Amino acid sequence: MKNLLIFGVGLIGGSIALKVKKDTIFDRVVGMGRDKGRPLDSFVKNGMLDEVAKNIGEAISSADLIVIAAPVAQTRSILKNIHPYLPVDCLITDVGSTKSNVMLDAKEILGEKFNQFIGSHPIAGSEKHGPEAADAHLFEGKNIVITPHEKTNKQQIELLEKFWVSMGGIVSTMNPSQHDEIFSTVSHLPHLLAFALVNLINNKKSKDQLLEFAASGFRDFSRIAASSPEVWRDISLANKKAVVSDLKLYQKEIVRLIRLIDEKQTDELNDYLSEASTTRSEWIESKK
Repeated sequence: MKNLLIFGVGLIGGSIALKVKKDTIFDRVVGMGRDKGRPLDSFVKNGMLDEVAKNIGEAISSADLIVIAAPVAQTRSILKNIHPYLPVDCLITDVGSTKSNVMLDAKEILGEKFNQFIGSHPIAGSEKHGPEAADAHLFEGKNIVITPHEKTNKQQIELLEKFWVSMGGIVSTMNPSQHDEIFSTVSHLPHLLAFALVNLINNKKSKDQLLEFAASGFRDFSRIAASSPEVWRDISLANKKAVVSDLKLYQKEIVRLIRLIDEKQTDELNDYLSEASTTRSEWIESKK
């Protein structure tokens, strides 16, 4: 394919751009930034992009693949901007961490052009954010979930799979609701818990002393609390039902743990901790 257009050149969008440029997967990589965001011209100079889109209509009408890599709350308005100019042979995908809301928005906004949209979620990232954190190797060996729909034809699915494989990813398919339930538990919840732990410390009078003595346990647990607040605000609200359900389940675990400790139930507490330790160890072994 010739032209790739990326809406949102941050960590994910920038990493896609670097990989495409490195392996010459497209002839041209065009970036579209946010109106209030940082200028992207410097990323043309450093070789991440070939061009910064000045005219949205021209950029869309000449694109072969459009990747929406902005925070999920912006996807709807971006799709509205894309729709009037979208050529019939152009495929659109996104990289958002929630899929049900994105697929519904795409169906509503794109209408007769909905068959040109397939959702994506690369399971790759970092607590760092912005185009300066981009890495051409970010997707290598990482799972990429795509969410095709009833109007998606086999050729379009194969095209998107080929794109993500060229990024170094391992592609799998699932429906949007299944995706959102899974990633609420294994991604969205852990991020929110990390934010909550850091704010627990923020709300203590001894904050400075606590941070002075915090070591590897706090460092490892809280690492993802340095992630983009905007991104995780949008994800939490977009996947509200699943996230709130998981937070309530976690709340029950906290209540149970408080009871085991408060009542000095030594054997039960040991069993509780052992079960978690075993599951974590087995998971690490399975990933080797």
